[in-house]
Amino acid sequence: MRAPVRSTERYAVLRDLADRVVALRPGERVAVAVDGFDGAGKTVLADQLAEVIGGVAPARDVLRVSIDGFHRPREQRVARGRGPETFYEDSYDYDAFRRAVVEPFRRGEPVTPAVNDVDADAPVHPDPVAVGTDTVLLVDGIFLQRPELADVWDAAVWVDVPFAVSVPRGNARFGDGHDPDPEAEPNRRYVDGQRLYLAAVDPRSHATWVLDNTDLERPVLHAAG
Repeated sequence: MRAPVRSTERYAVLRDLADRVVALRPGERVAVAVDGFDGAGKTVLADQLAEVIGGVAPARDVLRVSIDGFHRPREQRVARGRGPETFYEDSYDYDAFRRAVVEPFRRGEPVTPAVNDVDADAPVHPDPVAVGTDTVLLVDGIFLQRPELADVWDAAVWVDVPFAVSVPRGNARFGDGHDPDPEAEPNRRYVDGQRLYLAAVDPRSHATWVLDNTDLERPVLHAAG
């Protein structure tokens, strides 16, 4: 179920972003990344954006996919250790994402929205999803602008949130017992892995738009640069 847009101010910003996405290549398929840190609010934002696009352009299909459906099996993710480098380098199977989603999407053929259930650590085989001539593909996830995916996107949104906000927000999903301090040792693999991404790619400056999502009720949309 898509998350509802919770405030008038938030809706106004999402309507602005939806208008920009719809205007990218009218009448053609477009792929848009919703990129950012763990806990930035990417999934909710992408779900809400899909909802708003459906209102702005009701005749246009929106296809939601998460890169989380393309995690490598856990054994592969930690085969070289549990440090930040393996989090950044070994978490996702980008070749599988391209085969299952990107390539068929560009051809106008049905896409397979996931290949792995990260929680169950098991393969999945969902039914393929048809795409139209003007489908908007919205993909949320971390590391979406790294070199393996740089040519995939027609546009990218960087969901901008400081670690001081994203870490406690993200850890709150898992209940008590998860340290909200970004510098705490249990968070090092994830926070420092995302710092590697910042240093290697500078995703904020390469995004098409930057959405400051620190205040969930009052996000702020900027052009990148």
